[in-house]
Amino acid sequence: MLRASALYLVIVIALVMGVICSSLVVVAYFYRAEYQKKFRYDKLSHNLLSGVNLLLTTPDSAYLQQTKISLFGAEADSVALQIIAWGIYDIGVVKAFTQQDTIYKAFSIANPVDSGKWAALYIADDDRPLSVSGKTRIEGNAFLPKAGIQTAYVDNKAYEGDKRLVLGKKLTSEKKLPSLDAVRFNALDRYFSVQGDKPASMDSLNQSFLKPTKILDFKNKPYTLNNLSLKGNVLLHSDTTLTIDSTTKLDNILVFAKAIIVKEGFNGKCQLFASDSIAVGKNCRFNYPSCLGIVRSKTGKFSVQAKITVGETSTISGTVFIWEKSPGEIKPIIRLSKKDTVRGQIYSQYGIAFEDGCVVYGSLYTKYFLYQNTFTLYENYLINLQLNSNKLSPYYLGSGLLPAASKKKRILQWLEGN
Repeated sequence: MLRASALYLVIVIALVMGVICSSLVVVAYFYRAEYQKKFRYDKLSHNLLSGVNLLLTTPDSAYLQQTKISLFGAEADSVALQIIAWGIYDIGVVKAFTQQDTIYKAFSIANPVDSGKWAALYIADDDRPLSVSGKTRIEGNAFLPKAGIQTAYVDNKAYEGDKRLVLGKKLTSEKKLPSLDAVRFNALDRYFSVQGDKPASMDSLNQSFLKPTKILDFKNKPYTLNNLSLKGNVLLHSDTTLTIDSTTKLDNILVFAKAIIVKEGFNGKCQLFASDSIAVGKNCRFNYPSCLGIVRSKTGKFSVQAKITVGETSTISGTVFIWEKSPGEIKPIIRLSKKDTVRGQIYSQYGIAFEDGCVVYGSLYTKYFLYQNTFTLYENYLINLQLNSNKLSPYYLGSGLLPAASKKKRILQWLEGN
């Protein structure tokens, strides 16, 4: 006969085997659940990528309102697409979803440059030559007046650069500058009349592009932004002067005001648009992709000159432009100071004034140049100015607003996503 203790041993062994079998069942269940979860995520990721490609290959106006579509004719493969006009660029928002699972991406969209139109310099033909002196260097293609380019003796200094004057192709410019894109320009102009919420006391704000744009409206009261951090889907509007202190941190936001003042030492990434003037202090840094723009689409006389002024040793990575529909007697102008650096594109409807040591890595469009020393104002003289399109990053993307933009669209920056 078996001892009674053997029964206890059988019970223990059965219990252990039961625990092991139960564990295997649980492991199999969770493995299957994770496998299905991974399968759904991979499928959603592929659908999300398809949605991104759709936004990059369709006209800008196709998805101004959020649109839900079924990919491949299957209801399970659904995406929601939307394009948001964001200054001189666009924001794409894509959501891929099935049942309770959703993944999304928000990204900025820009245009590569058209190599056939790209040039270090485009100066309109005003029936007079362009003169160069000092350590001026033009590297890249240049659209020049029919009168050509010549050396000059200024401030007791002769031209010290390369004898070829232009290290690239010399092409003939037209009487007028290539125009800006009217559709995008008109979209910018409408922002000057937006209305929003009264700014509340806060030290930071981060608004997702999946939510409506947060508009902070300062109306007709001058205001100074300081000790404040703003990021994402935020637009600042003012009917008068808005001052941005160096203690303010801006990341991808828009600013529309009558006049904008940026204090010395500012460092941020933003798009600033004014109808009268933008004044940037010394040692400021605008990170890529930033924009400084003057927009005047209304006709009539203006009491002040439209201008962008940049303080000494400042760096702008992105776009600087100025355009006025009906310029008065005092023409709009962009002024660069000593040792300023622009990495990107400059478009001045009329003139650009500069001082010694200015550098433009990219492309510059203008009707004429101004250079002033202690005693004399020189027009259409390049003196100690560097224009180099070859030193701009090959991955640089610009805006469809500017003349040299390609029709293609590319992802400029990933902003949000899961």
